[in-house]
Amino acid sequence: MPLDETPLFEPALLRELDWSGGPSSSLPSFSPAVSPSEPGPGLLLRPLCTADLHRGFFKVLSQLTRADDVTPDQFVDGFERMKRTGDYYVVVVVEEDSELGGRVVATATLITEHKFIRSCAKRGRVEEVVVSDAWRGKQLGKLLVSTLTLLGRKLGCYKVTLECSPDNVAFYQKVGYAASDETYMQCRFRN
Repeated sequence: MPLDETPLFEPALLRELDWSGGPSSSLPSFSPAVSPSEPGPGLLLRPLCTADLHRGFFKVLSQLTRADDVTPDQFVDGFERMKRTGDYYVVVVVEEDSELGGRVVATATLITEHKFIRSCAKRGRVEEVVVSDAWRGKQLGKLLVSTLTLLGRKLGCYKVTLECSPDNVAFYQKVGYAASDETYMQCRFRN
């Protein structure tokens, strides 16, 4: 299957986000101002597409955690599986002026879970937030988390959660998240 520009989800969802703030908003301040439609000079924030495999998507992910090599077929299979569910929202920030139609410099994921609680509501989880070393300090992490938080609200999630290391708590508090009384537990099967 060829790699192409087909987005993982409808890009209009990002354009339709209420970025204005408002009384119930927990949006952080941005200086200079940025938004999903204007992430910064020479940058584009958009849904992941399969062509991003060769634009450095895994190189960026590997700055967060172990990101094993995958074949193009494995990547497309995973992409198509996520697309079919309609519950995965992987966004990337690409440097438009680079070769290959844009180099991925940052990424983050929102996953929605369907629940029976709260009248069969949805819960959102933000995962795999990473900005390339060379692009840190340009508000991209804050932009990605804020974008996915607003997207979770738009999609009808009753809450959006994330897990982070103790070193990153202060960052996530600045973008509107608070520690919960719940304890994160895990049963890991692979590193």
